[in-house]
Amino acid sequence: MVDTASRSADAVLEGPDDAPGLVGAVEHDIREDAFPIKGWDHVRFFVGNARQAAHYYSTAFGMTLVAYRGPEQGFREHAEYALKSGGVVFVLAGGVTADAEATKHVARHGDGVVEVALEVPDVDRNYAHAIAQGAIAVEEPHDLTDEHGTVRRAVIGTYGETRNVLVDRSGYDGPFLPGFVAAEPMTAPPEKRYFQAIDHVVGNVELGRMREWVEYYERVMGFTNIVEFVDDAIATEYSALMSKVVANGTRKIKFPINEPAAGRKKSQIDEYLEFYGGPGVQHIALATGDILAAVDAMRERGVEFLEAPDAYYEDPELRERIGTVRVPIEELQRRRVLVDRDEDGYMLQIFTKPQQDRPTMFYEIIERHGSLSFGKGNFKALFEALEKEQAKRGNL
Repeated sequence: MVDTASRSADAVLEGPDDAPGLVGAVEHDIREDAFPIKGWDHVRFFVGNARQAAHYYSTAFGMTLVAYRGPEQGFREHAEYALKSGGVVFVLAGGVTADAEATKHVARHGDGVVEVALEVPDVDRNYAHAIAQGAIAVEEPHDLTDEHGTVRRAVIGTYGETRNVLVDRSGYDGPFLPGFVAAEPMTAPPEKRYFQAIDHVVGNVELGRMREWVEYYERVMGFTNIVEFVDDAIATEYSALMSKVVANGTRKIKFPINEPAAGRKKSQIDEYLEFYGGPGVQHIALATGDILAAVDAMRERGVEFLEAPDAYYEDPELRERIGTVRVPIEELQRRRVLVDRDEDGYMLQIFTKPQQDRPTMFYEIIERHGSLSFGKGNFKALFEALEKEQAKRGNL
């Protein structure tokens, strides 16, 4: 494991997109795995207006448009914009026709994630293993080809309408995927990207189904349940949830899965399930080497973040437990960035408000310094901030 605590923020920003310390990974030879994964490939969203969404992610999140596919390339139902920041690739797909898959999906769920794509060395091997272990078959292995080469792809299902896509792009050198053409950035990219890797992708599922999906990933992908949160540390006075995290051998691919728990009022998971119309991706954690610079830039461009109360930063127990971190806690307080420490190091994190009109999907910005955890010490402050927003919406 690389200890980023001994490296400057600039060094991390300029380092590899998937540096182990940046994303909380560990040394592991994927050749030992029955379901080897090289890393995240991309995340595909269905949105109501892909052109405007692409402009928002370019402006507010500092991402760069790199490729496009739509009616002009013979794809009649959707317009798709691929944006990149370091190793993070988002594909924003909007329906061009009333009966397009994206159009129907957005009517039911609002904007949301439909595909979490994983890069694998052998699509056929991974798919065969997954199906033999009871995976939900969606698309069998097949080739996508254009003048830049061939991408091998297969799809298996997971919770709700979310899909895991298996991708082998070793024989392809185009701008993104076959059918996409290179596109000019919509806005000037920032001097330094705000984030450069996906740390984890979190799913919300119905009450009583968390264990089912944890066991699904353990069986189908050979993942390990690396941590679980099922006690009072993940509850407030009003609401509670339960969460388990599954990960592959490198810990680079991490899927926390949440379900609601009994509480006096409606939990954040209940609210998500109601407004999304079922299970789906709740948030994506984006790894950065300088969370202060990222938050300052994103906030200046209109991104709204949840705000922890002053009492959180003034708590003497927190200060004693956290010890020394790379910036004064007063600087974290000014930006409402949370901090937590475990036996391996510490981490800084902050969460955006929902990024669409429905109170569903949001983002986490995370800066790791050795820590491999998920900020358990911050759960109470985070949930209380979430509940304040729920109350404003009349959904608590």
